[in-house]
This record gives sequence, structure tokens and C-alpha cells, in this order.
Amino acid sequence: MRETFRAELGTLTDDLARAARLAGQMMTNASTALSQADLGLAELVISQEGDIKALCDDMDQRCVKLLVLQAPVATDLRMVVAAMHAVGDVQRMCNLAQHIAKIARMKHPAVPIPDEVRPVFARMGVLATSLAQDAAAAIENQDPLSAHRLAQADDEVDALRRRIFRILFSEDWSHGVEPAVDAALIGRYYERFADHAVAIARQVSFLVTGSPHER
Repeated sequence: MRETFRAELGTLTDDLARAARLAGQMMTNASTALSQADLGLAELVISQEGDIKALCDDMDQRCVKLLVLQAPVATDLRMVVAAMHAVGDVQRMCNLAQHIAKIARMKHPAVPIPDEVRPVFARMGVLATSLAQDAAAAIENQDPLSAHRLAQADDEVDALRRRIFRILFSEDWSHGVEPAVDAALIGRYYERFADHAVAIARQVSFLVTGSPHER
């Protein structure tokens, strides 16, 4: 029974790490679609919605099955609970990448981000993708220190979002309301994506140490 539980949980963990990496790839594609008005990449990200939902629903059901059939306790219970939370975070990360891709599709063939904010979004895209990859590595390695490292990168994402608002509210902004609203939304999507990656790392830390972290 114990060996079966460990095997099933190991497979679930591997799938969860792959899903986090998929979220990172989706964000890479969404960011490229945004900055280059690449309709094909935007459509690719958006088309993955059904697959992502099916994958996350499957992982969630497997977590429930482990809880019901294996009745884990102590560390084993923490592992399943952490996995359930992480599944939700991964799904939201994928959804946020799709939100960015949908803006790129809606504004095509125009690039929806003015020159003033384009470098900021480029950096946010790089950080978001890196955070997703780091979250996947944290899952695989069960690294309790990963939460602190990811939180530092998340702080930079937060600072970049504040920089976007300074640009949008400056007297030099000449692009009107609609581009400003788009820029504010996109910045929010990147910020939330990063927050969910950090939340995954915190779940890993909880798994290893048993010490809860604020989400």
C-alpha cells in the first residue's frame, strides 16, 4: 500500500512539474505574441485552454483519490495537500498567459503596447517565465529555500508594475485611455502569474518543513 502511494504521488509530482513548465512556455509564447503582434503564437496559447483544464482536472482528481483511498497522515498528507494547492496555481498561471495572448489577438495586427512600456513588459515576461521554470524545479527537488528565491524575483515584478503605473500617469503619456487600460491589465496579469509561481514554492516549503506560509 505504501509503495503504491509513493509511486502514484511520484507520478503526480512529475506531472505537476511538467505542467508548471508548460505554463512558463505558454507565457513565453504569449509575451512574444504581445511584443511582435504574432497572431499564430497568440492562437496557439489560447487553443491550449481545453488541454490545460483537462490536465489540471486530472491531477486534482488524482489528489482526491490519494486522500480517499490511501488516507495519508503526517508528511504524506502534507504532500497531497501541497499538490492540490499547486495544481490550482498552475492552472491560474496558464489562464493568465492566455489572457495576455487574448489581448494580443484582439489588437492584431497592431502591437498593443506603446514603446514607452515595451521594455518593461519584456523584462516582466522574462521574469515570469523564469519563475515558472524555478517553480517546476522546486517541485522536482523539494527545495524548501526556493520560496525565498522566487519571492525576490517576484519583488522585481512588483517593482516593474509600479514603474508601469508611473509611466501611465506621467504627463508625457500621449497614447490615450485604451492603451493605458491595456497596459494596466497586462501588468496585472504578469504580476499575478508571478504570485502563483511563488505560491507553488511556498507549498513546497510547507511540504518539506511543515511550516505554513502566508499566500
